[in-house]
Amino acid sequence: MTTAEEWTRQLRGRLTDLGIGVPQADELAADALSESRAADVEPAAMYGPAVAYAGTLAQAARSGAAAAAPLPRVLGPVVLRLLGVSKRYRRRHVLRDVDLTLRAGEVAAVVGANGSGKSTLLNICAGSTRPSSGTVERTERIGYAPQQNGVAPLLTPSEHFRLFGAAHRMTARKSVALGDHLAAQLGWRARTDGVVAQLSGGTQQKLNVVLGELGRPDLILLDEPYQGFDQDSYLDFWDQLFRWRDAGAGVLVVTHLLHDLDRVDHVLELAPVEET
Repeated sequence: MTTAEEWTRQLRGRLTDLGIGVPQADELAADALSESRAADVEPAAMYGPAVAYAGTLAQAARSGAAAAAPLPRVLGPVVLRLLGVSKRYRRRHVLRDVDLTLRAGEVAAVVGANGSGKSTLLNICAGSTRPSSGTVERTERIGYAPQQNGVAPLLTPSEHFRLFGAAHRMTARKSVALGDHLAAQLGWRARTDGVVAQLSGGTQQKLNVVLGELGRPDLILLDEPYQGFDQDSYLDFWDQLFRWRDAGAGVLVVTHLLHDLDRVDHVLELAPVEET
């Protein structure tokens, strides 16, 4: 297992590889180590692999310096491949011959009118729905934030973190610390008491998004996860989405807000299937 000191050394080295100056790299690495120690969680458990987290920090540092040159993105292996995927219910086609290849370090947006099969496609990608035909290849480590029924109303946020963390073989303390850290990146401070049913719809969606990321998956599937967000939370969500991309995850997001599409790598437009 990587020690905290070794993780910090790897983070500092990768930051300098990405063009961050040595003084700033030292400061960023020290801050990450200090924050993880304050939470009593190993930095690898809180932030993920040092090399991947360096990409997130480098992007934030770059955005603060207008004169900095764009950092290159290196794409990873294929995390999702759809070949001729179709879905039919009785006599009605919902999807027909959908193709998509998504690599680690890319974001793909799924758009289309109501009834075009967007949520059905995400369910197929997650493995909760079987296609009628075609091939689905995906990485083993996936996170999924469905549009509905993603959280349990009678559990607290911390109980969600512990439950989902246990599925990823994390201790209760690490799960809660990581969940709180991810929630903060969406501008939300998770309460230690109070069940989810008492939260606003937008805050429940933030919890839904955090649970989708909690296991540091290679592929993150999001079905219009920003429902109920205010403007600031919406902007925080898209910033977080691109941090996932820069950290090496592949992201597939269903969205109906077309003005965000210039920031993504692929756009998959679905249309209602016309029966012949």
